[in-house]
Amino acid sequence: MRRALIFGETAKMSSDRLVAQIVALCLATAGCATAPRNRAGSLATYDNLTTSDGVLTKSVLRVDKHDILAAKTVRLVPTRFSASAAAGVPFSEDQRRLISNAVDRALCTGLSERFQMIGGNDQSDLIAHAVITHAAPTDPAAAGASKVASVVPSILLPGVPVPVPRIPIGLGSLSVEAEARDLRGNQKAAMVWGRGANSFTSAGRISQDGDAYDLATAFGADFSKLLVSGKTPFGAPPSLPSAEGLNTTLGGAPKQAACEAFGRAPGVAGLIGERIGLPPDWTDKGTAAQSPPASAR
Repeated sequence: MRRALIFGETAKMSSDRLVAQIVALCLATAGCATAPRNRAGSLATYDNLTTSDGVLTKSVLRVDKHDILAAKTVRLVPTRFSASAAAGVPFSEDQRRLISNAVDRALCTGLSERFQMIGGNDQSDLIAHAVITHAAPTDPAAAGASKVASVVPSILLPGVPVPVPRIPIGLGSLSVEAEARDLRGNQKAAMVWGRGANSFTSAGRISQDGDAYDLATAFGADFSKLLVSGKTPFGAPPSLPSAEGLNTTLGGAPKQAACEAFGRAPGVAGLIGERIGLPPDWTDKGTAAQSPPASAR
C-alpha cells in the first residue's frame, strides 16, 4: 500500500512538472493567435466606442443602457461575411454559412434570456445584426498533431490526468462587428470584437474553419450579454447558464420558437466532436434550410 502511495505521489509530481514545462513553453512561444478589430462599415457610427477587453478578447463598444434595458423585443438580421473577410480565407461557401449561423444561433439563445425574439420582418424594438470582418484559418495538420500529443501523457502516466496545451502553431481567429438599432435606425449598442484561438482553452479541430466556428459562438455569447445586461460582458465573474440555456446547448428545443430558424445546437455529439477534433460540419447541420434531405445524406 505504502509503495503504491509513493508511486502515486511520484506520478503526480511528474505530471505537475510536465504541465509546468508545457505551460512555460507555450507562454514562451506566444500560444495565442491575434485578431484585428477590423471595420467593414456596417455600423451606423463608430463614434464613442471605448475599449473593453476581456482576458482573451479585444473589443471596443458602446451601449445606451437606459434604451437597451427598456427594449422588450429583438429581431436578428442574418450574419454575413464582409467581402474582404470572405476573400481573405480559404473557406467554402458552406463553411462561411455554418460560421455565420453559429453566430446567429448563439445570439438568439443569449438574447432569449430577456428579450422576446421576433422572426421574419415583423416590427421589433431593436434590430440586431453582425458582420464578420476577419477570419484566419486553422492549420489542420497542427491541430491534428495537438490531438496526438494530448494522448501521449495518458499512455506514459495511466490514470493521471495531465492537461496538454495545444501546439501554438496555425491557430485561427475571428473578428466581428455588430450593433443594435431602434426602429428609427439609431444605434443603441455596438461592439467591434476580435479573438484568437489559444493553446489552453481552444480545443482545436482538424479543419480550416474549426477555430472560427468555435469563436463564432463566443462572440454571440458576448454581444448578447451586452444587450441583455446593458453593460460590458467583460470583467464580471462567469455565471451559470439558465436551465433553458443549458437545454439548448445540449441540443434541445430553443426557449423561443423564433430561434428554430438557426437550427438546433449539435448537443452532446457536438461537445464530443469538439473534444476529439472533428470538423464542425460533422456534427452541426446548420439550419433546416441548409441541411440536405435525408435521402442525400
